[in-house]
Amino acid sequence: MALAVKLERILYVAAAPFLGAAANLPAHHPVTDTVNLAGGIGVVATVAVVCKEKDNAGRRLVQWSPLTLAAAVEYAARHTAGAQWDWVMAGGWAMLCCAVVPISRSTGRYRRRRRALAAAPAAKALAAAPEPAPQPVTDDGADAYTRGVRQLWERAGSPARTHVVVAKPHPHQPHDLTLLLRANDPGRPINGLREADVAAALGVHKDDIVFIETTQMAGRQAGPGWQEVQVIPDERRRRRTSPTVAEWWADGIGETAIPGSRFVGKSRTDERGVTYWTAQLADSIGEPRIDRAALARAMGTTFDEGRVFVDIDGRQVLVSVWDVSPLAKVYPATRELLTPDKDGWYTTAFLANGQPARGRVYTDRGAAHGLFAAPSGGGKTQLMALAVAANANWGAVVWLVTEAPDEKTAKLGVHCNRYGVGALYMVRAMRALVALMEIRGEMLWADGKLHDWDAKTPGCPYRPIAAFWDEYLSAAANGDYGTEIVDLAQFLSVKGRKYAVGEHVASQSIYVQDGFTTLLLENIRDNGTPIVLKVAPKKILDMFKTLGVAADDIPEPLPRSFSKENEGRIERIMQGQAEPPVESNTGGVGWIVPGRKPEVMRTLFVDFKKPIAPLFPAEVHGLTAYEIAALEERGLWFDWNEPPRPGEFGDDPDEDDWDDEPKPSRTSKGKGRGPAGRSSIASPEDALAAIKRLRG
Repeated sequence: MALAVKLERILYVAAAPFLGAAANLPAHHPVTDTVNLAGGIGVVATVAVVCKEKDNAGRRLVQWSPLTLAAAVEYAARHTAGAQWDWVMAGGWAMLCCAVVPISRSTGRYRRRRRALAAAPAAKALAAAPEPAPQPVTDDGADAYTRGVRQLWERAGSPARTHVVVAKPHPHQPHDLTLLLRANDPGRPINGLREADVAAALGVHKDDIVFIETTQMAGRQAGPGWQEVQVIPDERRRRRTSPTVAEWWADGIGETAIPGSRFVGKSRTDERGVTYWTAQLADSIGEPRIDRAALARAMGTTFDEGRVFVDIDGRQVLVSVWDVSPLAKVYPATRELLTPDKDGWYTTAFLANGQPARGRVYTDRGAAHGLFAAPSGGGKTQLMALAVAANANWGAVVWLVTEAPDEKTAKLGVHCNRYGVGALYMVRAMRALVALMEIRGEMLWADGKLHDWDAKTPGCPYRPIAAFWDEYLSAAANGDYGTEIVDLAQFLSVKGRKYAVGEHVASQSIYVQDGFTTLLLENIRDNGTPIVLKVAPKKILDMFKTLGVAADDIPEPLPRSFSKENEGRIERIMQGQAEPPVESNTGGVGWIVPGRKPEVMRTLFVDFKKPIAPLFPAEVHGLTAYEIAALEERGLWFDWNEPPRPGEFGDDPDEDDWDDEPKPSRTSKGKGRGPAGRSSIASPEDALAAIKRLRG
């Protein structure tokens, strides 16, 4: 007897006394309420089955019948005199339900079990029938080696109903062989054959089994009814212990660091201390996903040492492994490197792969702009010094203005046509440049015509100008001149290139909220090569987004040091010794953005403790006499270190007018003064006219 049947009968017997007593108890007694609730559920469920159920309605009615009958018994007991009839009806209900067992016998599981019991004699009869003997395999002239493998295969029960057609041993590999299998049943495919089946039959590990698609050959069929299998335990052991370079790459780097890559070649350059690995990507692979940390481990180093770099060119992959990180080397600046070629290129740094990273003094659109962003102590002045020297060697007029004086900029100022300190000096220099744009727009070239400046067009009557604004954001935040500095810097970035005026901005930030206007940043980015040094990891994403770098091309943070970790840390811990200091050798390391993708590089080093004159030409180039006279005529060429002149920045109120009231101060939060601070300025002529109006 099934357990479900027993439990159901026990339930009926236990419920019968409560059903008989319910009619003789008060109306709101718990037993009465419980019986009424159960009966009500049975009636409602029965009505619902009759109204809605179409399939299996009879089975559902049988399952709900105990509760429905209980409701009928309780109703009859309440309308029948004498308690003995109540107990008789309750007992009859229990006996009927125990005999029928409606719930258990109406389930699908019960019916399936009954069918299985009924079919048992037939199954025993079928099991008793003798199995057909396997068809004997005719002698096909197989060699002794194949016959031996067949015995092992047949001993394993011919996995997946297959037959060993031929087995060929591999030379110099005593345990390796190749099997050719076919289905026992002609015209049927081989189904369900697994590596584990073959491995168990031949006594090897399943990882030593390789399935190969069978190719059609003369005298041999192919297709799903055939299967070629390689059993190569010796080959796998050799590949694990002494693989070839191509195998080492495929099993390691080709699986983890650069998935889908195939080794091509390896070369060594002892002079530079670098080993090059070349590989090929499969055509089916899209943009490769490179795990640089895993690649460094495969090459026997760590990512933080900065010795392993990857370059992708289409389907070609180049992995450079340096003996010493190129980012940890010092590249001394020389005048040869800082002298622009005929196209305006000069070397400003070296990339992580050892290639020169180049800046420009001009582009095909005009004079080049520059952007140098780095935190304090990150190498910003060093980087600016390289651009100052390159423009001087090119023959440009160099102006250098810094918001606060320091030793390095003062040394650079010796080799500049104009050098000054402070926001006042900067705004005067910017005003002079705006005026020069008008002056140069009226200067005739050698052919007697007017031209926009072009470095390759002969006959230009003036020299290019490279203006450097050091600590630009500090000057832009100046309360008296900051607004005009921001506006003039933006104006020069828009129009300056056509008049050979290149603007180079050095600051600790490039964010708009810190003083960079969006237009200024876009013009410098589009007409120059930004360089970013030593950015904090949490700022890298925002910094390069601001520069317009796509999210997929934003680089990873650089390590804090490119030196190898000192060995013996466990011994120092056991002896209670302090750790040696970490060498900070990341100064001048950062990214150059020549195109859409930033490249890691280290700038050339200018040793300010030694004379820097060898990096510069003997002559400091200046403006032409005509330009100086025109600026003097406009009142813009004088000692820019002087205090503000009367009326220079607007009409100054008489001192007597403010005897009883506090004097208002000029702040950058008020309306911008100066030509570029007005929305009506659209040309150099408008800017110069605004300057003249302010001078009264």
